[in-house]
Amino acid sequence: MSRDTAPVIVAARRTAIGTAGRAFALRTVDALAAPVLAAVAAEVAPAGIDVDDVVLGNCMGPGGDLARVAALRAGLGVGVPGVTVDRQCGSGLDAVIQAASRVGAGDARLVLAGGAESASTAPHRSWPDSGARYARAPFAPPGLPDPDMGPAAEHLAGVRGISRERQDAWAARSHARAAAARDAGRFDAEVVAVDGVARDERPRAAMDAAMLARFVPAFGHGPGAGAGVGARVDHEASARDVAGTVTAGNSCGFSDGAAAMAVTTADLARDLGLPALRIRATAVAAGDPALPGLGAAWAGRRALERAGMTAADLGSVEITEAFAAQVLAVGDELGLDEETISRDGGAIALGHPWGASGAVLLVRLAALMAAADDGRPGLAACSIGGGQGVAMIVERVA
Repeated sequence: MSRDTAPVIVAARRTAIGTAGRAFALRTVDALAAPVLAAVAAEVAPAGIDVDDVVLGNCMGPGGDLARVAALRAGLGVGVPGVTVDRQCGSGLDAVIQAASRVGAGDARLVLAGGAESASTAPHRSWPDSGARYARAPFAPPGLPDPDMGPAAEHLAGVRGISRERQDAWAARSHARAAAARDAGRFDAEVVAVDGVARDERPRAAMDAAMLARFVPAFGHGPGAGAGVGARVDHEASARDVAGTVTAGNSCGFSDGAAAMAVTTADLARDLGLPALRIRATAVAAGDPALPGLGAAWAGRRALERAGMTAADLGSVEITEAFAAQVLAVGDELGLDEETISRDGGAIALGHPWGASGAVLLVRLAALMAAADDGRPGLAACSIGGGQGVAMIVERVA
């Protein structure tokens, strides 16, 4: 019998996603990643083979090699190496792509991959001679657009004609679905408890369209605009009097979390008797840095072409919901059936632990596709600051 060495994903797990400064406020990023790595390693341990490498995405951490530190903290052994990937908000997904490339090339049989981020403990940065402190490094050099993602989402909403009402409706959907899934226990099997926390903090079933309409636009112009995330007004009319459509309510929150999975060969997954997702196609892409919110569409289209598929062939889609405007623009651009996108809510409700978010998408896809009668493939895609995108298409292994 011939062996199937195609790369697959098994044992996809994550922490609960915590709001910055709350449940995981004192957990460093390696301390968030380690329990998830340990849980994944325990699930594949019956294979009796060594972990060849650990690949973790991170974009705002303390520097150094997070993956190696987390692997040691997880007790994987001093002989297990690690490497850290930074593709900003797509880091966790790119880490899994890199792991799959090694397995597919025959350079490894078992790699643990994912991402981690601690907004609570991420350091501020400063540059010599500037005297300034920043929350992030530049996305682009001088002379090119370098917008923060919030203003970029506002610009994208204007360019694509995505209304405030449509964004708020999407945000309400995200909260309602995530809260329902959490409360029904649909997240339980994928979450590794850390410090006794096994429940996502942010989803709020009460966050309906009426409540969302009370938030002040965070990046527009006019009275009260730009007051920042968390600002609200006392009545719906005031919000509509202010130019701008992107608010704290229809945007993600700053979050802490980690996600990881094992990338191995299909034959090893079969020997373990674990449900698996075969990696059918991957892609990275880049475009106008002034419109970074479209990055997931650019990469998603390329991945679909490589897989010989169309959007209609997808049964489940997970796109990082950094902003409702962004995910709606990507869905429009790719011609996606909105019902397939983030069936159990997304980052607007759950939170967006930057370097981990792409891996969280795969954890969610693994759970959704395992539970669904729909055997069609799934797409995970991230839009990235600076005008990049990353995407992966997966399918269930029979």
